Amino acid sequence: MPYYQRVGEVPRKRHVRFPRPGGGLYAEELMGEEGFSSDSSLLYHRYAPTAIVKAEAVPALAGAELTPNLPLSPRHFRTQELGADGDLVSGRRLLAGNGDVRISYAAGDRVSELYRDSMGDECVYVQSGRATFESTYGALEVAEGDYVVIPTGTIHRWVPRGTVTALVVEAAGHIRPPKRYLSQFGQFLEHAPYSERDLRMPSEPLLADGEDVPVLVRTRGGLTRLTYRNHPFDVVGWDGCLYPYVFNIADFEPIVKRTHAPPPVHQTFEGPGFVICSFCPRPLDFHPDAVPIPYNHHNVDSDEFMFYVGGDYTARAGSGIDVGSISLHPAGFTHGPQPGAVEAVIASGATATSELAVMIDTFRPLDLGAGALACEDVDYAWTWAR
Repeated sequence: MPYYQRVGEVPRKRHVRFPRPGGGLYAEELMGEEGFSSDSSLLYHRYAPTAIVKAEAVPALAGAELTPNLPLSPRHFRTQELGADGDLVSGRRLLAGNGDVRISYAAGDRVSELYRDSMGDECVYVQSGRATFESTYGALEVAEGDYVVIPTGTIHRWVPRGTVTALVVEAAGHIRPPKRYLSQFGQFLEHAPYSERDLRMPSEPLLADGEDVPVLVRTRGGLTRLTYRNHPFDVVGWDGCLYPYVFNIADFEPIVKRTHAPPPVHQTFEGPGFVICSFCPRPLDFHPDAVPIPYNHHNVDSDEFMFYVGGDYTARAGSGIDVGSISLHPAGFTHGPQPGAVEAVIASGATATSELAVMIDTFRPLDLGAGALACEDVDYAWTWAR
């Protein structure tokens, strides 16, 4: 993250003795990215974070396979049809993915087991519901519209209050704010659509007791369940620039212009081989002769994966797209407004849009997961020809 945080108790200097009350020392753990040449944090544990008593291989979750998008076609998936199934970790339904990213839909009302993704960062967009996100860094209250960015290797769990639905982005590397929004030293610049004030991070330690505590770990080799001698939530303090944080989509400040602006103005995060964008309520284009909806476009280098989460989608009227829909427009296909949408929006005199959507553009083709194929609208590709 761009700036330093300090939570709980830490010693005055790094890598010095930190005495525990009653004798002994707290155990220091350095969490660092890119071979400790990028962002890092120091965590101070009551017990050794290395003490495990068991390691077991875990079979791959059902539905983890991917199928090429062939024949090449635009797709429409209705996530409303998937229903709730477990928790926000084990209940993930794989929608699409490639070597850079895997995208899943999750809906559940159960507490997840402790989990650590050691393959890359995760970004979880909460579509509906409320939950507590608990981790070794502390707890965060999350709700509708929150992006929860979780650094690689963070042990955490989800504690929902009722049913929570979410879009889960699992990266093969790190998810960060776009470089063009930051100064050379990491501060958000004035032209950025959000700033440090819009981010929420843990503010106090989260301490839990327990012995022989299982943690599900995802690695490049598959799934393993490690059993820790002591509960991993034993951190009395930490400091640094690496930690989970929350950003709400309602705090994204849209960038507008007199004629229609291209998707990069909506970019919110970037990852290896993909970007995440937020389409938020905003004024429509205000040139006297503007066409205030998207033009037909063909992103020749990207697949476009769009999750529609709120508002009114005037440009897609007649396509079947609604709240909870996901459209996939692959590179190699030109897409845009439905027939008649341009004329209709001009005639309406509308000056603002209420649409709310999360878009993921990937720079390698997306293959399809079982979750997507289970809720596909097979007639979607032909809606422009009606």
